[in-house]
Amino acid sequence: MTFYFSAYSTPLLFGFVQGWVYAILLWIRGRREERLSDILLGWVLVGCSLNIWEYMLGFGGIEVLWRELEFFPRTLGYLFPVLCYFYLKSQVNAEFRFSRRDLWHAVPFLVFVVYHVSVFAMGPAFVSEWEKTVHYPYHLDTAEFVIGIGIDILYLYWALQLYRQYHSWIRNQFSEIDTISFRWFRNFMIAMAVTSLFNLVMTLISLAFNLNFWQDWWDELAGVALIYYVSIEGYAQVQVARRLRFHNETVPVQTPDAVLLPANAMPVAVSTTDSAAPDTDEDRNATLLPPDLSDRLTKLLDYMAAEKPYLDPDLSLADLARRLHTNPVILSQVINTGTGKNFNDFINEYRVDEFKRQVRDPATTHLSFLGLALNCGFNSKATFNRAFRKFTGTSPGEFLNELKKVA
Repeated sequence: MTFYFSAYSTPLLFGFVQGWVYAILLWIRGRREERLSDILLGWVLVGCSLNIWEYMLGFGGIEVLWRELEFFPRTLGYLFPVLCYFYLKSQVNAEFRFSRRDLWHAVPFLVFVVYHVSVFAMGPAFVSEWEKTVHYPYHLDTAEFVIGIGIDILYLYWALQLYRQYHSWIRNQFSEIDTISFRWFRNFMIAMAVTSLFNLVMTLISLAFNLNFWQDWWDELAGVALIYYVSIEGYAQVQVARRLRFHNETVPVQTPDAVLLPANAMPVAVSTTDSAAPDTDEDRNATLLPPDLSDRLTKLLDYMAAEKPYLDPDLSLADLARRLHTNPVILSQVINTGTGKNFNDFINEYRVDEFKRQVRDPATTHLSFLGLALNCGFNSKATFNRAFRKFTGTSPGEFLNELKKVA
């Protein structure tokens, strides 16, 4: 078999090779560093490569897939969106491992494979007859296509939900979230969604105008662009030092000395009097508050003022709880309820106030804005600027200009 290089086959070949090379690199790194996310991303790239290899071989003059391998499964198909979803799960939870209950995600793919392999195993003559009398007349090909679109949409929705839940979680767990926000995965999902939508549009155009093999090519080129983006950006992602352990399942936690509050609860007065069942929403909320909320909040605020733990750029909820000799869940409730803020905002507001104090201090005049920000617990200029504007409504430069006018 001779592969013919042309303007159609060559870009697809380069993309195919690119996907496999980076998949192997990711598998090697994942095995060496025991990182499941790298292994799964490698399989995502394999899936992207298999999505274009039919057209790549066809434009290259190799028709083995249509002759000897007609009806045999040629792509990861229904398993591809599953791999993308579990790639995100393994990124946000270093302890994630597949279990038996995860097998159901592969059921649609296995059903598809069993059906196609069973028909393929009967031989080329049977395959041809089956396609003419069953597969196409009963629109099984259309059903497979529609099911594929449904699975893509379902797992994209689940991935977006997981991503949103993760972002909400890190804001209540860490004081610095830029390095663990995984904006790359958000961009990855957008790129996947855009490519899938483009493929769908091209498929509909092809069906409507009966495009030939050479005209129906642009979605394959989009697949090549996706491979280059996912391989280069995905491999270059800096892996965070801390081992994240996010679980999106809601697990009730029981504590002996407090009744937990909803994370978004707002501060309300604590009721200490014995009475009948509460008649109002305020009364019902009051009964949910820890009886020693005020004492815990006072202890927390005194510790923040005296010890300044917010100066530690890597401070987490668990770290602060250990210093206060309390449970992270209880501490989170005290912060959420007592201050009306999540952990990230609670800590960064202290850092902004510290910056405003230090910028007035003659002893720190030798420091730049970034130097002062780092001195106050921020670990990047972007995080500092964002937090400063959020809590003051102005930029650090505008704040300094106002100080100079007052002086």
